Amino acid sequence: MLQHLSLALCVVVVVVAKPPYQNEIPNGDKVPHPCDTNLVWNAVGHGNADIGGAQNLNPFGMAFQAASHTWTQALCQMDSDNDGFTNGQELGDPQCTWRAGTVPVWPPTGHPGIDESTYPCSHAFIG
Repeated sequence: MLQHLSLALCVVVVVVAKPPYQNEIPNGDKVPHPCDTNLVWNAVGHGNADIGGAQNLNPFGMAFQAASHTWTQALCQMDSDNDGFTNGQELGDPQCTWRAGTVPVWPPTGHPGIDESTYPCSHAFIG
C-alpha cells in the first residue's frame, strides 16, 4: 500500500513540475535555477521553481501573461527582471527569431523573471 502511495505522489510531482507553457518560450524546459545551474527552474513564469499559480507570477510571468502567453518580439526584447539582459538573451533567443515548435539555436543563459545577482540563495534553499 505504501509503495502505491509513493508512486502516486511521484506522478503528481512530475505533473506539477511540467507547466503547460514550457514549449511556448525558447528553452522553457532548460532555464537554470539561479542557485544551482545543475537544476532547472520548471515553472519559469512563477516565483517557485516547480509550482505555478496565478498568485505566484514573477515579472516574466506577468509579462508573458500580458502577451497572451505568446513569445513575441516585444516580450523577447523586454528585460522583465531588470537585470540588464533581455528575456531573449536569457532564454537563448538574442535575435528574437525563435518560433514555437522549433529548436532554439542557443542555450539559456539565465532566468528572465529573476535577477540572479540579487536572488537570495543559501545552502538550504527549496527549489
